[in-house]
Amino acid sequence: MDLRYTEAEQAFRADLRRWLAATIPTLPEKPAPTDWPGRRAYDTNWQRLLFDAGYAGVDWPVEGGGRGASPVEELIFKEELERAHAPYVGVNFVGLLHAGPTIITEGTPEQRQQYLPAILRGDNVWCQGFSEPNAGSDLASMRTRAVRDGDEYVINGSKIWTSHAEVADYCELLVRTGPEDSRHRGITWLILPMDTPGVEIRPLATMAGSTEFAELFLTDVRVPVANRVGEENDGWRVTMVTLSFERGTAFVGDLLEAFELLASSVALARRTGAWSDPGVRRQAGHLRAELDALYAMTRRTVSQAARTGVPGTGGTYFKLAYPDVRNKLGEFSLSLLGRASLGADDLDGLDGLGSLPSEEMVEDWLRGISLTIAAGTSQIQRNIVGERFLGLPREPSASSGKSA
Repeated sequence: MDLRYTEAEQAFRADLRRWLAATIPTLPEKPAPTDWPGRRAYDTNWQRLLFDAGYAGVDWPVEGGGRGASPVEELIFKEELERAHAPYVGVNFVGLLHAGPTIITEGTPEQRQQYLPAILRGDNVWCQGFSEPNAGSDLASMRTRAVRDGDEYVINGSKIWTSHAEVADYCELLVRTGPEDSRHRGITWLILPMDTPGVEIRPLATMAGSTEFAELFLTDVRVPVANRVGEENDGWRVTMVTLSFERGTAFVGDLLEAFELLASSVALARRTGAWSDPGVRRQAGHLRAELDALYAMTRRTVSQAARTGVPGTGGTYFKLAYPDVRNKLGEFSLSLLGRASLGADDLDGLDGLGSLPSEEMVEDWLRGISLTIAAGTSQIQRNIVGERFLGLPREPSASSGKSA
C-alpha cells in the first residue's frame, strides 16, 4: 500500500480546503429531516455549488463530465468534506454514486448526453428500484415483470425500500424480462421517469421516524426500449457494475463520521465521570483500533484501485465489517447517556450535567442498525465472501435443500 501524497494531490487538498472554508459559511440553514422538498432544494443547491466549482463528480471520468480524479484524490475529497462538516450527497446519492457511473460505463452516447449533465448539476434526482417485498437482497428472485410491446416495455409489479422516491425524477429500475425461473439471466436494467402514468409512490416510515424510503407500485407502466441500459436480460451484469461503484469508497464518509462520534462519546465520558472506569476506556480503545483498521483497509483498497484501476475485494470485506463496528459504537455511546438515551431529543439539566447530545447519539445508533441492510444485507455479504472469495460450498436453497 502506497498513499504518500504527490505534490499535485497535496495541491488538490489545499485548493479544496480553501474553497470549503469560503463556501460552507454561505450555505442556508439545513431544513428539517421531514421537509423533503426543502431537503431536495438544499442538497441540489449544494450539488450545483460543487458543479460550478469543478468538484461535481470528482471521481467520474472526464468523458462522463466529471473531474477524472484518481482514487487517492477521491479519498482526499471525502476526507476534506467530512473535516469541514460539508453537506452529504443527500438525495442525490443514487444518481451520483449508482446510476450516473453505470450510464457512463454501460449507457449509449445518447443516454450519456441526456442524463449525465443533469445529474452533475443537481437538476435531476434519482431513486433505486431494486429490492422487492418478497425478494429482499436476493435480486435474482424479483418478480416485477416487463413485457416488450413494440418500442416499449410494459411493466407490472412493485418495489420496496426505494430511496428518495418521493422527490426523484428518475428511477434505476430492475425488471424481469426472461422466464419466471430465469433468475440472474432474465433481468433488465431500465431508466424509469417517475412521472410516467401508472407509477404510485407510498412513503415508508422507518424506526427513526423518517420517510426516505418508499414502496413503488407499477401498473401497466410503459417505458421506451431506448431507456434500457445494456442488453435485454443482461441486467444482472449491469447491476454488478452499479454495486461495484456503491461498495468501493461509498462508505468513507460514514467511517469518518464514526471517528467523530467516538470522539464525542469520549468527551461525554469525561464529562460524566465514566472515563475513570477502566472498562469504558478499554471499550473506547478497542473501538478506535477497529475504526483505524477499517480505515487502513479503505486506504489499501484505494491504493489498489489507483494501481490496477479496479477496487478489488476490499469494499466487500469493509461492508461486512463496518456495520458491526458501528453498532458497537452506537451501543457504547448510548451506555454513556444513561437515562438520556431513552429520548431522541437533547436533554438539559439531567443529573446536573447540562445538555447531553441525545439526539445525535440516538440517531447515530439507529443509523448503525440500518447499515446492516444498506447496500446489501450482512447475510448476503457473508455469502459473497464465503462462496466467491473463499470458495466455500454454496448455501442450500431454502425450497429444495439443494445448492442454489
